[in-house]
Amino acid sequence: STNHKDIGSLYLWFSFIMFLTGGAMAMVIRAELFQPGLQLVEPNFFNQMTTVHGLIMVFGAVMPAFTGLANWLIPMMIGAPDMALPLMNNWSFWILPFAFTMLLSSLFMEGGGPNFGWTFYAPLSTTYSPDSTALFVFAIHIMGISSMMGAINVIVTIVNLRAPGMTWMKLPLFVWTWLITAFLLIAVMPVLAGAVTMVLTDKFFGTSFFDTAGGGDPVMFQHIFWFFGHPEV
Repeated sequence: STNHKDIGSLYLWFSFIMFLTGGAMAMVIRAELFQPGLQLVEPNFFNQMTTVHGLIMVFGAVMPAFTGLANWLIPMMIGAPDMALPLMNNWSFWILPFAFTMLLSSLFMEGGGPNFGWTFYAPLSTTYSPDSTALFVFAIHIMGISSMMGAINVIVTIVNLRAPGMTWMKLPLFVWTWLITAFLLIAVMPVLAGAVTMVLTDKFFGTSFFDTAGGGDPVMFQHIFWFFGHPEV
């Protein structure tokens, strides 16, 4: 379907499933921390749970929930028949299940899934990370592409498909907040893509963006990551 309500519902259902998945990981974390000295899971598996829990809750539960609400409400609030780019709207949703399948499948790889925290600071995510880091990076890329396509759709819809008489100053506050959010998303997702690509090349292709031995700087990772992270939040 390319109907904005159907796609909004798909986003919301997907978000709910991811919320339950991330919640299951949170239960593992809390069970392990229930009592001092209690050892229910391996320390490395605990680290994988904290990392993937964070990534799933941020990129899989919170963001698709807001995007789903935007898809549902923005066309109705501005008097538009649908989103401006319905096929791209469809695609921006359907690549998400594949991204999160890839992220979750990394947990079953030899050496385990990503175990360096959801902020994946170098050198934990480069020098000391498992091979599944590659899957993690590609999953992040796909989520970023999805977010950017959704944001482009929101902007084009609000600018071009307002009903006659729906002036800028009559737009509901929800529509204004989403317009601003969409511009922020388009600005910061490529920064995240750059950060994870540098992590990928540092780990697998011998670059030294974040390795002091090769003239790089691990603190630069933090600057690049939070240049994405705070506008995103």
